[in-house]
Amino acid sequence: MKKSDVPLIVNGRRVDGRLPEELREIKMSVGEILNADGSARVSFGKTEAIVAVYGPRALFPKFLQETDAGLIRVVYSMSPFSVDERKNPAPDRRSIEISKVTKEALTGAIFIEDFPKAVVDVYENIVQADGSTRVTAINAASLALASAGIPMKDLVAACSVGKIDGTLIVDLSGKEDNYSESDMAVAMMPSKGLITLLQMDGRLTKEEIMELLKKAEEACKKIYEMQKKALLDKFKVEED
Repeated sequence: MKKSDVPLIVNGRRVDGRLPEELREIKMSVGEILNADGSARVSFGKTEAIVAVYGPRALFPKFLQETDAGLIRVVYSMSPFSVDERKNPAPDRRSIEISKVTKEALTGAIFIEDFPKAVVDVYENIVQADGSTRVTAINAASLALASAGIPMKDLVAACSVGKIDGTLIVDLSGKEDNYSESDMAVAMMPSKGLITLLQMDGRLTKEEIMELLKKAEEACKKIYEMQKKALLDKFKVEED
């Protein structure tokens, strides 16, 4: 982890003025892409993700089909204009890794046995990046899957936690992500208390890990309520 030249915690406040356990402003909407079976847009501060879901639909070639379960495919990408220096649009090692772990985080929440021989494709695109992109995309993907009518055990809510200047914090911004002593991505099914993703960079004590997991659970429960409201608002409007 790189060391910042200036303190990132001053008088108990972070560089953007937040308290250590304070989330950035969160916005959620459902149904952004009309030709998708389900879609959602989620932003955490300046980080914004748009996700489209297609399926379940027949999986080809047929040798990939599973007779007793469906398949989830996830593609994570960042738009070239999402960061300060233009990003190459071609898949890189990081996007491939995030696609894989996101697939694992979501699959555990889906009744994949309900659509054997079929596939659900999840396309995640980061249109603006300022830290915590993978968890922002997971939150949007969960909403998009639900809006597509994919059978799920629960929504998946996700957040980042970490350590800055010896202080444990929630929802890392880009600068905090770059200069943190440690950062952790957590996704879970809040109503069941089950973690579906846990990744960590840096070093933490056992006590710090347990405290961060507690903070992550509290944050995910808040995000979970926002997800449910976004879905209710969307389908209530359609019914009206």
